[in-house]
Amino acid sequence: MRNIRLTIAYDGTDYSGWQKQKNAITIQGEIERCLQIIINNPVSLYGAGRTDAGVHAKEMVANFHTEAAISCPTFIRGLNGLLPRSIRILDSCEEDHDFHSRFSAKAKTYTYSLFTGPIQLPTQRLYSVHTPDISHQERIELCLEKMRGTHDFASFEASGSRDLKAPSRRGSVRTLSQATFTKVSPETYHFQFTADGFLRHMVRNLVGTLLEAGKGRRTVLEFEETLQARNRSTAGPTAPAHGLVLEKIFY
Repeated sequence: MRNIRLTIAYDGTDYSGWQKQKNAITIQGEIERCLQIIINNPVSLYGAGRTDAGVHAKEMVANFHTEAAISCPTFIRGLNGLLPRSIRILDSCEEDHDFHSRFSAKAKTYTYSLFTGPIQLPTQRLYSVHTPDISHQERIELCLEKMRGTHDFASFEASGSRDLKAPSRRGSVRTLSQATFTKVSPETYHFQFTADGFLRHMVRNLVGTLLEAGKGRRTVLEFEETLQARNRSTAGPTAPAHGLVLEKIFY
């Protein structure tokens, strides 16, 4: 039994997220459908994470097991010939049997894009969020300083996303090694976060709360209190999905 790793890029606009669902079109579902055509057998694809509907990826990683004697380059060509153009297989390789795209991952990087000009071009609307008022950028920088390192990020976890009574090795504790806010053009900014793992909606909830600080609606002290509260109700709104991109997964 071979263990095949895929590196995948996708535009998440027209999909109901990564995870396969019965009555929706998803990234995982589309790739499994095409793999079944190539291999002539059902295939279970294991992704490194579960991006939400509308979220994009430059380097999602997934793996599957097969006995088929098909070369890795053939998997790339075959899948890209069958998949919608909004999903591309960038690479394929054979891994050790114990490799798992999710459990073997050491860290992930996400980028969140903002457009701050008065009028956003239609070609930008699916990949960056229009936020014309960020007059307190220094507050964002100070809030980011409070976030870096190891913290309990329960305040930024989607409500009801997991059973809080179930045993877990680390619960909602994560180590955020990178948290930056960068001006990439006169009217475009990027948040970028790298951590050893992310809770459901964690990046989008962080961005929504940081933008409240950037708009002068939340002080740095209030942000720090939210981080320490470990209560979702104390944080800001969930930022829209389409500004978020999974950049890279580290192994």
